[in-house]
Amino acid sequence: MLEGKRIRIADLDCIQVTTNEQATIPVITLHGYGDSADGLAPLSAEWVHRLGESANKYQFIFPSAPNGLAELGMPYGRAWWPLNMAKLMDMFQANAFEDLHDRTPPGIDTARSRVVALVKEVLHRYQPDVAKPQYALGGFSQGSMLSMDVSLQSDVPAPSLLLQFSGTLICRDQWTASLDRIKDTLVFHSHGRSDPILPFSGAKNMQVMFAKGNITTQWHPFDGPHTIPPAILDEAAKAMCHVFGE
Repeated sequence: MLEGKRIRIADLDCIQVTTNEQATIPVITLHGYGDSADGLAPLSAEWVHRLGESANKYQFIFPSAPNGLAELGMPYGRAWWPLNMAKLMDMFQANAFEDLHDRTPPGIDTARSRVVALVKEVLHRYQPDVAKPQYALGGFSQGSMLSMDVSLQSDVPAPSLLLQFSGTLICRDQWTASLDRIKDTLVFHSHGRSDPILPFSGAKNMQVMFAKGNITTQWHPFDGPHTIPPAILDEAAKAMCHVFGE
């Protein structure tokens, strides 16, 4: 039976979903800008359906970002760091999105520290004293970027599976210099070819970075916008089974 509960982990409000309270493999998924844990938590039911009996080994954890967006007209929206949406759209219209790849967004360091604390606490709860913990970390859009940044630029053990849904390349120099941290990680990477928010070109640039760093990836471009379609959820579930066993 699928059970969900609201829980505080480190200093972040989370939704935790599992079919088995004794499950030990965390799947930590970070939402995108303007969303919250409530918006992304339904992914757990989709994955449980696709995983079948093997779903009982997972703890699905969805944290909400600490920054509220009520003043921007999104009373329930959250953000990991502030975004200038008008500027992003101007860059998109001017085909100048390449500039974003070399930038370090203001506020990402603070966001990283919050997620690092969460990951450490989750691993302490479910895999204490394990030298090489087994877990998945990932996210959608802004959450995808942050999960990559945490994996590359922190002292937490690298995830076994890194889920990148519709993100983009940022902090290029820092990420490139740190790719060895995920040399034993499977990176699952999906992006829509008609994404109007984060252009497909950014995802292709990430793939170039992964290739140069000899990072193992599963690359899943799809015909669609800024979303996670059912076929991608299917493939992500297969990646979990590949990494963590049936």
